[in-house]
Amino acid sequence: MTPAKELAARLGLSFDDLGLLSQALIHSSYIHEQPSAGPSNERLEFLGDAVIALIVSEVLWSRYPDEDEGSLTTRRAAIVSARGLARIAQRLELDSYLVLGLGATAAGERSRKSVLAATFEAVTGAIYMEHGFEPTRDWFLGVAGPELEAKPELDELKPPKSVLQELSYQHTGRAPHYRLVSEVGPPHARHYTVEAVVAGRSLGRGEGRNRRDAETEAAREALTRFAELAVNRDAKRARRDRPKTRA
Repeated sequence: MTPAKELAARLGLSFDDLGLLSQALIHSSYIHEQPSAGPSNERLEFLGDAVIALIVSEVLWSRYPDEDEGSLTTRRAAIVSARGLARIAQRLELDSYLVLGLGATAAGERSRKSVLAATFEAVTGAIYMEHGFEPTRDWFLGVAGPELEAKPELDELKPPKSVLQELSYQHTGRAPHYRLVSEVGPPHARHYTVEAVVAGRSLGRGEGRNRRDAETEAAREALTRFAELAVNRDAKRARRDRPKTRA
């Protein structure tokens, strides 16, 4: 059974032609090693990205009738980010169906959030081309239920880079710096790794299909590290200030 046929069965969807779903699972790295294998999933990724954005926008527009464009955009960004879509892809175990080149496999591309998110977008694009908008919408609402049902406060969705900048200024008087660690892959499929540096100290590392996404992930990890440092600092202060008991 081909990966596409197995995936179609897993998703509970029928396809008259599995060609597009097969294409959705082919990473560009495989095409570079096997040019005769056909096109990669990049065009379907482009289409799926637009379909997902429309579905999520419609859901949020209905669910938050009193919120303005900026607030809705913030909510949508949290769901359709590489991190958010990768989480859905992991639930569907798309990584096990993805066809990668040997070099990309050895480099751990299969588990990267950016790759998983792109694969999910491509699969969505293939479903849209086969079934049309309404069935694709129903399918997406089913697989993305946890993300769509969550109703976080807007403060919780504040961009990680903005929050890190506020904390950095507050504690060090300086803005964080984002240091490019690596930039690999062909021009049409670059992969970036970036470190978030605060006061000369690297607090987080992120990866993404572009530098902006990588910086966002680095900032997110840095915020977690910032919180850990704050807890440790408070614990040390509490021990220092604790009254000493006489023997």
